[in-house]
Amino acid sequence: MPLVTVQVRDSLGNIATDQVEYTVTAPVLGGYYLSGNADPTADLVGGNIRSLTQYRSFADGNVFPGYQRPWLRTLGLTGIMINMVLELKHYGAPDTGPQNFTVDGVAYRVPAPNMTIQQRPNTTWPKAYGYGQVTAGQCDGLLARALSQYRTMGFGVNIQLASELDTDHEFGTTEGGTAYTGAQADARAVTALRYIVDWFRARQLPAGTTFSVGTGGWDRACFRRVHPESLMGRLDFLQWNAYATDPSHTALARFRRTKDWAVADLGPVALSRPVLIAEWGVRVAEIPDQAGWIATVPAAIAQLNAERGPLIARTNYFNSGWGTLTPKAPGLAALHTAYHTPPYV
Repeated sequence: MPLVTVQVRDSLGNIATDQVEYTVTAPVLGGYYLSGNADPTADLVGGNIRSLTQYRSFADGNVFPGYQRPWLRTLGLTGIMINMVLELKHYGAPDTGPQNFTVDGVAYRVPAPNMTIQQRPNTTWPKAYGYGQVTAGQCDGLLARALSQYRTMGFGVNIQLASELDTDHEFGTTEGGTAYTGAQADARAVTALRYIVDWFRARQLPAGTTFSVGTGGWDRACFRRVHPESLMGRLDFLQWNAYATDPSHTALARFRRTKDWAVADLGPVALSRPVLIAEWGVRVAEIPDQAGWIATVPAAIAQLNAERGPLIARTNYFNSGWGTLTPKAPGLAALHTAYHTPPYV
């Protein structure tokens, strides 16, 4: 750890010397997401917003930068740090059948997705490529297509695999007609995620590429299961989401909850990783003064980063769903003000 030495001499020539250890930490990056993967450029003006979350399915033929999303490349080239959530969940493709395509001269055939996730009763269960399909190499074409497009971007991103595994597995999963409990799905996911990260890392990646795994951070047992040291050694960030959905929810408590679980449950490799909050937000139905709540976030993040455990490095506001800024103008202004406040500067 660096030292600073201070020496003082009085009028009689007496000298006193002392040393103090110090560390220099980078500012936390304030970030953003605009509903529907929409172009956030106008909302970023003057906001000290330096991080951005986006969502893509491996099934989509336009992963990087996404269909009609040229602004994503523009923002990345100007220094905005991109957190690209890549999901096995199937969307953005015309149908859920098999796919045949060629990438860099190699022909691939990818079977239809055989897994269902988010199996909440009385809902339509989304389809996804199965963890067994991944580990069998049947999805390598999807990875190759994403990588080929990624190499054209001109900068590195954080690749977050999955949006929220705890939400995906809450009611178990089904692969190829076989049902798995949430705990079994977690274990299968970890094996598939290791496969995907190893597949990417074995190939030439743009400089600055990093990896993380997505969780909502609301299910402690799932959070522990999907962050074993064997996987964390391959990852660069911890990740969880943080939402205020009750009048009693404070910023400190919402961001602290999953950090406390990490400190209590995870190993030293995991705890050495900085934290990327891909989504945080305030639900206006329960907390009408969104701007007032947002104003308390900088102090909360500063306090948490002064405590034991992983440092929070990025916080990306989710202006959609639970976090929709309503009305937008005062909420966005509060976000801009927050991101001009330490530890964001």
